[in-house]
Amino acid sequence: MKLQKLRLLVIKNTIKIALVGQPNVGKSMLINSISNARLKVGNFSGVTVSKEQVFFDYKNFHIEIVDLPGAYSLNDYTIEEKVTKDFLNNEKYDIILNVLDSTNLQRNLLLTAELLTLDKKMIIALNMSDEAEKESILIDEIQLSKILGKPCIKTSAAKKSGITKLLDEILLKFQSQKVPSKFFFSAVIEEEIENISKILEENKYETNETYRQISLGLLKENKNIYKQFHDEPIWIKIQPILTEAFEHLFIHFNSKNIKDIFNEERFAFAKGAAIETVKQKNINATTLTERFDSILIHKFFGLPIFLFFMWGLFQLTFTIGNIPMEIIDSFFAAIIDHTKEFLGDNEFSSIIADGAISGVGSVVLFLPNIVILFFGIALLETTGYMSRVAFLLDGFFHKFGLHGKSFIPLVTGFGCSVPAYMAARTLKNERDRLLTLFIIGFMSCGARLPIYVLFVGAFFSESNAGNILFLIYISGAIFGLIAAKVLKIIVFKSEDEPFVMEMPKYRLPSFRLIYHTVSNQAKMYLKKAGTYILAASLLIWFASNYPKHLDIDHSYNEKIELAINSDEKINLKNELSQYNLEHSYLGYIGKYSEPLFQPLGFDWKMTIALETGLAAKEIVISTLSILYGLGSENDESSSSLMEKIKSNITIESAISFIVFVMIYLPCLAASMVFVRESGNWKYLAYLFIFTTISAWLLSFTAYNISKIIVT
Repeated sequence: MKLQKLRLLVIKNTIKIALVGQPNVGKSMLINSISNARLKVGNFSGVTVSKEQVFFDYKNFHIEIVDLPGAYSLNDYTIEEKVTKDFLNNEKYDIILNVLDSTNLQRNLLLTAELLTLDKKMIIALNMSDEAEKESILIDEIQLSKILGKPCIKTSAAKKSGITKLLDEILLKFQSQKVPSKFFFSAVIEEEIENISKILEENKYETNETYRQISLGLLKENKNIYKQFHDEPIWIKIQPILTEAFEHLFIHFNSKNIKDIFNEERFAFAKGAAIETVKQKNINATTLTERFDSILIHKFFGLPIFLFFMWGLFQLTFTIGNIPMEIIDSFFAAIIDHTKEFLGDNEFSSIIADGAISGVGSVVLFLPNIVILFFGIALLETTGYMSRVAFLLDGFFHKFGLHGKSFIPLVTGFGCSVPAYMAARTLKNERDRLLTLFIIGFMSCGARLPIYVLFVGAFFSESNAGNILFLIYISGAIFGLIAAKVLKIIVFKSEDEPFVMEMPKYRLPSFRLIYHTVSNQAKMYLKKAGTYILAASLLIWFASNYPKHLDIDHSYNEKIELAINSDEKINLKNELSQYNLEHSYLGYIGKYSEPLFQPLGFDWKMTIALETGLAAKEIVISTLSILYGLGSENDESSSSLMEKIKSNITIESAISFIVFVMIYLPCLAASMVFVRESGNWKYLAYLFIFTTISAWLLSFTAYNISKIIVT
């Protein structure tokens, strides 16, 4: 009995808060300013958008804050806005905490106007009040509270001011009765809301929502509400009233677009509220933001400056990142050796060492790149510079159906596709993000470089090697832009979405927020990629090691024991490795699929090398080395492997092979991250089909053109 009472007490004292605001209003920093909070990070169901929840106790109350994605409005334009809208409409919570940027009050009030129509308990946090004071912006929060019918509290997450007052107001609001919203539309809309409400009241329609909310939803053409009424007998009475209402609205506003009508109402409300409550002293001096923008988004200097920043970030990510990568690589190599030594030379040892540990190591290997990359991106975002990037590049990228923010993941793709796919989440619109994800693979990652070095070194002079490598990388980027244009025309058929450019003020970076962002991204990367890679690595290991040919193994082992010198033993071991790989399931697949690649000039050995490259592009070289009887220890600088390549492969086949490697599906780690970032396995199937067909057609073209030129 006592336990039951205690549970009821805990439930009664739990306050669930939905934290809502437009992008760049300091929501995350506001959460971080609440000390001793327990943070839980996850994803909203069915989407890749991250969800942060904070749990803490305050004055005998247990408070849970759900940080909803930044949204300009409650519509379905972006995943973030859809998630926020669905949560507010369908989930259970006690209070909406609407965070506003005090330096941009009118713009922020546009979302507030929509939130007021939800008729929920709500508190307004006028954040960044310290910055508003610096800019001589004076906000009468008492008057604004009267206009909105909701308490407005001035806060500064950066200086942790107003936090206690905000928390006290949350407790007070939770324990008090809900006050009706003071947001009213123009007389025409209010009249039609009243007309519909009367019909509902006269028929005593049963609902958990207010008649005003239902009436407003019907006027806004809310699909869920229409579905709710479609099979109801009252629908016959409401339908003619709605028809008259829409005619009335169309005539009055001179528009048949309901969204435009209600957007106009929101804008008028926000502007009126701002005029009533905001005063700013006349300051003729140029602001710091304006001085920075005069340089950073300059017509001529802006783009070179940005390219320099990206070059610096790229160098940090894939040059400095190589130092810990080498340490990690050596660490896992040592673990593999010790595991084999401890467990002995058997199948169990091989699957643990060569399969599981090697697979996990291949994921952890990229962690330094992830940390450095997202540190740089978080730094650019928190300072307000990232929005300027989109502004600078949107015009050029728009010609190919891409978004300005696509530049960062595409450039990152030259280093590694794994962080590049993750960097694409800076794109808020689903179409823009998917289109970018589909062409990242056209940017040649660092893992493909050894393949290029091997084939370029084998077929071209040392003096031309650098030019050929540059041509390979540039060609991949050009193919990617062309592919984006083709995808937009054929697959992503739609009118271009409006590009809303927000220019937040420059701010000093919050290193606490950057640490929080980077650590979360690193954890999510290990969790997402690691599990899939482990399973896939075991599958690749099995396919390349089975079926066993015991009689052949026994025969070769006898020859090895009888071998006179070490060179003969090495040659015999290489022959055995070659035979086992050729007659493994992977080898059978290679020979079975060889006819598909013969028009490109590939033999079954080149085909197998490409197929193993689906696991990791680095494996292509070791596979070719084994298949040509040289063992797996050779790298791209091996002169003996170059000679084997040159004597067994024609130059036109080599060019065709390079083109195929440039375009076909990225490695397994990248593919798994692609699935997570795209949100559905079907997109990986589409990517496989698209890249394979593109690679085949371009390789076929390159092969035949090369034959004409060579002959």
